[in-house]
Amino acid sequence: MDGMSAVNHAELGAFLRSRRERIRLADVGFPAGPRRRVPGLRREEVAQLAGASVDYYNELERGAGSQPSEQMIAALARALRLSADERDYLYRLADRPVPAQGGAASHVHPGMLDLLGRMPSTPAQVITDLHVTLVQNPLAVALVGDQSGLTGPRASFVHRWFTEPEARRLHPEADHEGQSRALVADLRAAAARRDAKDAEVTSMMRTLLGVSPEFAALWADHDVAFRRDDRKRIVHPTIGVIEVNCLNLFSEDGRQRLLWFTPAVGTESAGLLELLAVVGTQEVVSPARRTGGSASRRSG
Repeated sequence: MDGMSAVNHAELGAFLRSRRERIRLADVGFPAGPRRRVPGLRREEVAQLAGASVDYYNELERGAGSQPSEQMIAALARALRLSADERDYLYRLADRPVPAQGGAASHVHPGMLDLLGRMPSTPAQVITDLHVTLVQNPLAVALVGDQSGLTGPRASFVHRWFTEPEARRLHPEADHEGQSRALVADLRAAAARRDAKDAEVTSMMRTLLGVSPEFAALWADHDVAFRRDDRKRIVHPTIGVIEVNCLNLFSEDGRQRLLWFTPAVGTESAGLLELLAVVGTQEVVSPARRTGGSASRRSG
């Protein structure tokens, strides 16, 4: 590996193949089927898990593909349930810089991915302590929009909440003040748990203090509270308002959380979440556009 200055296509393909062949169907939430001729996952199954085309993944394994993007490497690492060391090795084989922990390409612990895969009927996602969404299951995308894959400061929902009005459409306006206060208190708790010189959280706080008077006023209150469980109302563009309980499972270092949503007791949310599974992430078309205009898609 020393002195490598370009993609090692052959080694990259061999490594992907070796990791694919060691995985069992149950490891990634796939049902056991009839007798299989090859160990582990099929190439098309890895491509499905990583959100890549089968042809593209086949090229990578053959050692003939183009240099994969950092986002694709992160997706492959999660699909193949790589350890942190294996993920870093994959980045180096692809001649890409190993991303710092905390951003959108952060390594997700295989245990959290395993739990996420075992919750197909519940909206769930893995986020960082700074509310950067790392991976979502289909129901979470349907409920809150696709929030993964964003880069830079915008990857954090906290940043978007205080800088982009569009982000606030996720909750009824009457709930905005409470959401703002809870997000700031959670951010202060996360910042305190990190090293005082942590560049990621320091940059976020400096930016938000400079651009958002609301954030600055709430930060000055010095409220501190992790969001371990919460009850909130989420506005879905097709179904309407869904009241849910938001539950969190924290990693050992507190840097990541498995967040899942359950229907709030005493509401009609159980039926609405069942309807959500039917509606999915289909495009939402306003009545004025049904006769030829463009459709608007829900965003997180």
